[in-house]
Amino acid sequence: MANWFECKVKYVRMLETGMQKAVNEPYLVDALSFTEAESRITEEMAPFISGEFTVSAVKREKLSEVFYDETGDKWYKVKYNIITVDEKTAVEKKTSVTTLVQAANFQAALDNFMEGMKGTMADFEIASITETAIMDVFPVKLGEMKEAKN
Repeated sequence: MANWFECKVKYVRMLETGMQKAVNEPYLVDALSFTEAESRITEEMAPFISGEFTVSAVKREKLSEVFYDETGDKWYKVKYNIITVDEKTAVEKKTSVTTLVQAANFQAALDNFMEGMKGTMADFEIASITETAIMDVFPVKLGEMKEAKN
């Protein structure tokens, strides 16, 4: 299971108008610790940012899964409840879960989420879908996993 961390990166961006603007953008990385998350985001962002940048914040994100869609340019948090019924008491129990979905728009986020949940045996209901400010997601690459084990 992935350990996701939201890392905010502060740098000066060159706008289309030629003006410079200081930005503090959130990115998501898969890492084992806060230290590794900071190291990974620094490594991932270095080729894309000219000049200096700092990692201004790192916080843990509790996500059950991430559904990717290369045609999408936005990230949506989908909060949903898994519904279970206690066999002894017949009481319905709801467990809240959060998933991140990449999509071009709200409808595509819903469609991508439903497609990702197709094989799920449990009953669930969507509580909310919200667009996030996350700019990009950096999962652990297969080669990095092998290096970590050696």
